[in-house]
Amino acid sequence: MIEHDHPDLTIARQCKILGISRSTAYYSPRNEDEKQEIELLTAILEVLKRYPFYGYRKIVLELGELNVTRKQVRRIMKKAGLRAIYPGKRTSQPGKMHPKYPYLLKDKKIWLPNQVWATDITYIRLSGGYVYLIVIIDLYSRKILTWSLSNTMDSAFCVATLLDAISLYGVPAIFNTDQGSQFTSNEFIAALEGRGIRISMDGVGRALDNIYVERFWRSLKYEDIYLKDYETMGALKEGLRKYFEFYNSARFHESLNYLTPNEAYIVPFCEKVVSKAA
Repeated sequence: MIEHDHPDLTIARQCKILGISRSTAYYSPRNEDEKQEIELLTAILEVLKRYPFYGYRKIVLELGELNVTRKQVRRIMKKAGLRAIYPGKRTSQPGKMHPKYPYLLKDKKIWLPNQVWATDITYIRLSGGYVYLIVIIDLYSRKILTWSLSNTMDSAFCVATLLDAISLYGVPAIFNTDQGSQFTSNEFIAALEGRGIRISMDGVGRALDNIYVERFWRSLKYEDIYLKDYETMGALKEGLRKYFEFYNSARFHESLNYLTPNEAYIVPFCEKVVSKAA
């Protein structure tokens, strides 16, 4: 697992990437039981390298040929301080005095760009702490319209991101959010209602109401964030800029008949023009 003679990565860096203590790299087992534990830990780490989101139950299935139990894997993972990658910080805290709106997307057919936009906030860990990322996505095309990073999770950077999207792409018919205080703030609501945009909000505890954005977070984190391990805000901004460019213009989507989001966003408008000309 640890390559002591790796040409590019120091032992300390390899241990950081794998999420294990440096002492593990130098430890020699003293008896047969400890040797078996180290072998099992090495196998677990190999699985987590490929599937960092696997918990101990799925790891047991991956290690089927080793004939290990859930109890063994869970004990070794706990002892080594290992766990699956999953959200830890809550980024959607409702404002108790803020207005709430019904969810408007149930059974709704989304068939045009700018029919429905959605937004959400996620956190990203850097060496100096957490920063927060907001995206606004067109649900028909999956196109990321605008995005912003902030050191604080307030409503101001959310409103600014919304206004940027509107200035670039016009106004949607419906805008969907969760019930976080940033999106139920007076400033954010006024920016939507003042432009005649209908407001839709996810139900409490219903993550699937905003499934398109949740899927995007998964793609972003597994295809870029977890692989790049950004340490500074500057590096993160540049990395995100490149990823969003790739996502919008080069990443094919099976659900879009293998169009890119940029292509899917513009195709219906082109078809409308052709139809009128005919």
